[in-house]
Amino acid sequence: MIVYATHKGGRYLPIEESLREQPEGTRNIYVNLTNRCNCACTFCLRNMKEMVEEHSLWLKQEPTVAEVEKKLEALPWDKIAEVVFCGFGEPTLRLDALVELLHFVKENYPEHPTRLNTNGLSELEYGHETASVFRGILDTVSISLNAATAKGYYELTRAKYGVKSYEGLLTFAEHCKAYVPHVVLTIVDHVTSPEDIEKCRGICESRGLTLRVRPYEDS
Repeated sequence: MIVYATHKGGRYLPIEESLREQPEGTRNIYVNLTNRCNCACTFCLRNMKEMVEEHSLWLKQEPTVAEVEKKLEALPWDKIAEVVFCGFGEPTLRLDALVELLHFVKENYPEHPTRLNTNGLSELEYGHETASVFRGILDTVSISLNAATAKGYYELTRAKYGVKSYEGLLTFAEHCKAYVPHVVLTIVDHVTSPEDIEKCRGICESRGLTLRVRPYEDS
């Protein structure tokens, strides 16, 4: 699926099914841009969750910007709360497409907030500061922190950039504060120990960042 909604029980539904199940109220919609990822997380749902084909997030091929725009134009926007850019991989690996689509949403549906779910490693991927490209088009960036130390992060994520990945994502988060109104770092309960959750909270407070503890099922 390229565009979908989430429902209780960790289910991913096409918009048509989401509307049949929940005809009233609004919901977040998620835009799936890629399967590619620069991490190989030990807890990743890609390795642990089976999905029937019509509900699968695994893309047979990456959608073009035009294909995504067409799907967005067809949405019942009165039933949409927030537009979340993600991927069954890492969305910033398609940074140009991501930025173009964020502009599209803001220009055509400016009343709807936008969010990016990311591992925060784009500046290591591209070798330069990337946070500024989100100025004026992104309301929230949600960055997966996942651990309280660089070593622990690398053991969990097996990020391609090695131990330096941890500082890289924290630096990206700090850069984002100048361009994105809401910068949130996340960790997952049942994956992160209570002791490490408190350490992560301290790391975030020391850098002026917000920490959110996500239920495992939401991850």
